[in-house]
Amino acid sequence: MKFQFIQKMGEDDMRIEPSQLIPGCILLKEVRGKTNRTIIPENTALTEEHITILEKFLIESVDVSSTLANGEAFQVKPVQTKKKQQVKKQSPFDNQKTVPFMEHYINVSAAYKEQFQKWQNGMPIDISTVRKFIMPLLERTETMDAEKIYRLHKYSTQEDYMYFHSVAVSLLSAFIGRKMGLSKGEWLQSGIAGLLSNCGMVRGDPTVLTKKDTLTANEWQAIKNHPTASYRMIEHLPTITSGVKLGVLQHHERLDGSGYPLGITNEKIHLFAKIIAVSDTYHAITSNRIYAEKQSLLQAIEVIQKDRYMKFDAQVVSVLIDNFVHFSIGSKVILSNGKQGEIVFMEATKPTKPMIRITADDSIISLEQMPELYIEEVLGS
Repeated sequence: MKFQFIQKMGEDDMRIEPSQLIPGCILLKEVRGKTNRTIIPENTALTEEHITILEKFLIESVDVSSTLANGEAFQVKPVQTKKKQQVKKQSPFDNQKTVPFMEHYINVSAAYKEQFQKWQNGMPIDISTVRKFIMPLLERTETMDAEKIYRLHKYSTQEDYMYFHSVAVSLLSAFIGRKMGLSKGEWLQSGIAGLLSNCGMVRGDPTVLTKKDTLTANEWQAIKNHPTASYRMIEHLPTITSGVKLGVLQHHERLDGSGYPLGITNEKIHLFAKIIAVSDTYHAITSNRIYAEKQSLLQAIEVIQKDRYMKFDAQVVSVLIDNFVHFSIGSKVILSNGKQGEIVFMEATKPTKPMIRITADDSIISLEQMPELYIEEVLGS
């Protein structure tokens, strides 16, 4: 029986496997991915979500302090090396409904990444494999709290944003479709369309996906071509419905004709595309991307609400906002003046201007009457 020993880095440092970590471990050196982008910055106090991401994306080792964030000593257990014949690689399709939703989401994002890399290497889309890993996750939206769907950005990383984003858009699209009253077959199809909406990115220069600087005109044009490229990759797959194909092709179209690639208007845009447009925008704004910092949930809602009727479908936006309002009552928030409080009332027509109970003095204020004040961050309930 063999054991892996900890490599001491210094008096207060140690290098260990992610499986040996516990919440509260302090990361001493940033963790970088294969493209040399930061996944988790140094001095982060790790959470369960951080640890799961490190494990699922095959980070071999990390440098942590021998002292936990709470000041206690970090007692590390050695890792027993298993015999090769006893090690069985878990399929991302096996018994996923029994694992916590967050872990399931990360597993499916990793499975999507694997497929995406195969497509980059010229392999065709295996839709049966895609259905096997995405359908069980989509079906979980029938019984889960809306807040988990709206906070998917918490689990993604800049390094693998594309893969997390595609799965998140799939989940949001299925959730919104179900809340709009679509049949199960239809809202599942809207989720499939959301997942495949960015598959055409494999046809472009991969460095554009990780570029921090402003895109050139040619690079931006290449990005704008991805809906067409995505459509070309699935147009001849007989098991995909025409609705899914149109949802993929049209998800960047806007009601006023200002979208791409065709510049079509409201009545010509498929419902799935209208749903994906809102889902894609919401998750993108709330996520830390390589080229843009995340904004709060309320800021994302405000951006989408402003474009209701002109760019986004009013019914889709209403469903997004109504469900946001439902779970937001009671949420802790930080205001732009630094004070903390709790949302006590929120109107669906004015979700960014709720009534707040201030923690320090228990007073209640209305942001509608204080235009200079706004919610900086929604912390959750």
